[in-house]
Amino acid sequence: MSQLSTPAVTQAASAPADSAAVSETATMKKVMRRLIPFILLCYVVSYLDRINVGFAALTMNRDLGLTPSQFGLGAGLFFIGYFFFEIPSNLALHRFGARMWISRIMISWGVISMATAFVVGPKSFALARFLLGMAEAGFTPGIYLYFTQWFPGAWRGKATAFFLVGIPVANIIGSPLSGALMELHGMWGFQGWQVLLLLEALPAVALGVLCLFLLPDRPAKAGWLTAAEKQWLEGELANEQNVLAARHGNKLKDAFTNWRVFALAGANFCGILGSLSIGLWLPQIIREFGLPPHQVGLVAALPYVVGAIAMTLWARLANRSQHRLLFVAGAIVLAGVALAISAFLHTPLLKMLAITVAVASILSFQATFWAIPSGFLTGRAAAGGLALIVSIGNLGGFVGPSVIGFIRESTQGFTYPLIFVAGALLLGAVITLALGDPARAGNPTSKETA
Repeated sequence: MSQLSTPAVTQAASAPADSAAVSETATMKKVMRRLIPFILLCYVVSYLDRINVGFAALTMNRDLGLTPSQFGLGAGLFFIGYFFFEIPSNLALHRFGARMWISRIMISWGVISMATAFVVGPKSFALARFLLGMAEAGFTPGIYLYFTQWFPGAWRGKATAFFLVGIPVANIIGSPLSGALMELHGMWGFQGWQVLLLLEALPAVALGVLCLFLLPDRPAKAGWLTAAEKQWLEGELANEQNVLAARHGNKLKDAFTNWRVFALAGANFCGILGSLSIGLWLPQIIREFGLPPHQVGLVAALPYVVGAIAMTLWARLANRSQHRLLFVAGAIVLAGVALAISAFLHTPLLKMLAITVAVASILSFQATFWAIPSGFLTGRAAAGGLALIVSIGNLGGFVGPSVIGFIRESTQGFTYPLIFVAGALLLGAVITLALGDPARAGNPTSKETA
């Protein structure tokens, strides 16, 4: 990014330090230790606030008189708000820096998430979800953009994989926690689902404040890096981004006129459709087994325990391969097939096994997917392109839950909704395979950067 190749680099270069003596491994491990745990925690909280409405629905739908279609539509409106404000938010982060902007995002979404506890019907529920999406817009692509300012080459792929572990972690922690909080009916005079939404939103506000102290905008501003480490890392990032800018462009129009960006957005749409559809409706699928809320939470966490392990191993294999695209496509194919099989299984154990494979495969797709766009986008092209891929992709979070709600209401079951989601996942695999490797475009002999 241009901001990394001017004042910051000059300042670092003027320091009395010998960057040649810097250990790449030691420096990048220090960066990983300093940034990734906190960012991972923020992502866990963001994902938890996004999907906890699925548990709230176990009693909220009855209390508010929400039909399946009204719940699906309202839950999905989160992603419409996300869509409209994603690109402006990421461009603002590119301009003002991650420290301030991510703090703003987290505090505002925490406040709105708490306000969701006081909705009174379908309209106010839909409005609250739309506003929540608007507030959270820019967080995920902002983190991906932030990684391009800190992690060169293969290190970015590792950072992305660790970051995305937040999805299963949020479900592993959040599912039993949400189920337990649902049992606190009557606390402070609130319904169980209100207690759930209030308590799980508080960490977002607290972490938003901490962002101001724990997220330096770029290496040159990190007090925990030595002068030599700052100089080396700023130089590595500037060199990499200059190469990417020369090959693919670094202006906003370069992203918006690159067909590969839109192809990646389409594949991401299919992946998120599958991920969020399962995440939002899984508690109600499991409830049909006849379990109480706290047991629903425990069972719902199991696929994500397996998924956390699977996505980590899958990402390592992909990072070592020169054919990342095959790992990305292979994971989403397996997810589609497993989910299609689950639609025709009625034994609880077998159905959960198939859903577990589907969840683990979707997570493996997400863990390997994001190294592709960050491997050829830089500068404002990265800010706009990553936001475009996320914002279009997140429309899958609107389409999936909404369509499932309408199909379920029409068929009184989950068989056809699961088939619909499986078909979308397989379409995502076709798009991914048709894409080719953008990092090799215009340079057939080059290796992947992530």
